[in-house]
Amino acid sequence: MLTPHATSEYGTLRHVAMRYASDVTPDLDGPDVHPVLTRQKTTSSWKPYDPVTVRTQQDTLIDLLRSRGTEVTLLGAAPGCPIQHYPRDIAFVIDHLLVMARLNATHRRPEADALAPLLTGAPHVARLDEGTIEGGDVALHTGTVLVGLGEETSPAGVAALQRALSHHGVDREVRPVRFATRGIVHLDDHFTIVAPGTALIHRDVFPHAEQRFFEKHFDLVDVTDAEARAVQVNVLAIAPDTVIVTAGSDRIAGQLAARGLEVLAVDYSEVTRIPGSLRCTTLPLIRA
Repeated sequence: MLTPHATSEYGTLRHVAMRYASDVTPDLDGPDVHPVLTRQKTTSSWKPYDPVTVRTQQDTLIDLLRSRGTEVTLLGAAPGCPIQHYPRDIAFVIDHLLVMARLNATHRRPEADALAPLLTGAPHVARLDEGTIEGGDVALHTGTVLVGLGEETSPAGVAALQRALSHHGVDREVRPVRFATRGIVHLDDHFTIVAPGTALIHRDVFPHAEQRFFEKHFDLVDVTDAEARAVQVNVLAIAPDTVIVTAGSDRIAGQLAARGLEVLAVDYSEVTRIPGSLRCTTLPLIRA
């Protein structure tokens, strides 16, 4: 029986769920492109990708995680879902509670079905009753849950999450994070907590009030517009002193290493042809 547990974004990663890329690829430029995607294309890069190459790069990450003692569970395929290799969005763990997301995109909702075998007998699972919220917008911070209000997560979803936490005995405040621009895919493309008190931030997409909050709580590593578009903010912490970045993130890697972190790099260049990277392709189930 799986007993999910995570109290931070950087606790030692013991168990993670992943899913290989589908052979089906998204329609990025057709006549029926959704208005949300149209807005997201103003803040991030979307290019066709080769699923076979994506799966090969995922295997590199899987091998690295297993070599570091992380159990990797591969979720079953979600037929017809083109971006199913981003399971971060379908659920998230807060303390002892596994929260099933409410996906904004209706065509992605079947992706969550693959979690059912893992959840059999799980002691604490929450299903939200309204709004939308996706795991890429959720970050655990001391005593709080930060939730980005981008294109995929709504204020009603934030309120539903707060009710669910209270119902299940999780003593955390859910704090919405607002953006200064429309078209944001997820919070973790612009802000990611990488270690105790340390975070990456793309300041340009946040209003001054949010920047002041981040400055008060974190040692911030600023990233450029180009680095954000290359999804280099979307890193994966696997221990309080260890973080995985994408190959080519040399300046960011140097900044993190200067703060005493062990920095590991993997080639995720094909994965990041649409705006998701290391954090998006992993769903942490247990962090020590």
